[in-house]
Amino acid sequence: MAARAHAALRAGGASLAVAESLTGGLLAAALVDVPGASATFRGSVTAYATDLKASVLGVDEGLLAVHGPVHPVVARQMAEGVRRLLGATYGLATTGVAGPDPQDGRPVGTVHLAVAGPGGTLVSSPRLSGDRATIRHGAVTTALELLVGSLPAGAPAT
Repeated sequence: MAARAHAALRAGGASLAVAESLTGGLLAAALVDVPGASATFRGSVTAYATDLKASVLGVDEGLLAVHGPVHPVVARQMAEGVRRLLGATYGLATTGVAGPDPQDGRPVGTVHLAVAGPGGTLVSSPRLSGDRATIRHGAVTTALELLVGSLPAGAPAT
């Protein structure tokens, strides 16, 4: 799926930046495993600590105080923030609860993903199941699917 993402980005002359929490660097690793990734991948921010989501990515502190880091609007703001911060055409973000325990009242398997681009921001909140590793890897695959599905087929980026 990462190779498909790179191909679609290349076809549109676009670039990608990633903001990760739940996946802790797995998404960036999947992207850079593809030969030629440097043609489209700008970089990533692993903002695992809640305060970094605000101070580095620009997530609203009030939102984090009220809802915590596992929220669809947090994913949206992470994607928009990393896109802006790293100067990419698209920003892709992951946040959620991989377990083994619930977090801030959110059950294990709660996942929020977002892709921000020239046409706006799309958020997806799939419910994943399994152990910690399965949820994290599932979030990577689902995030890449969200990205590929949101990219225009071969259209130039604006």
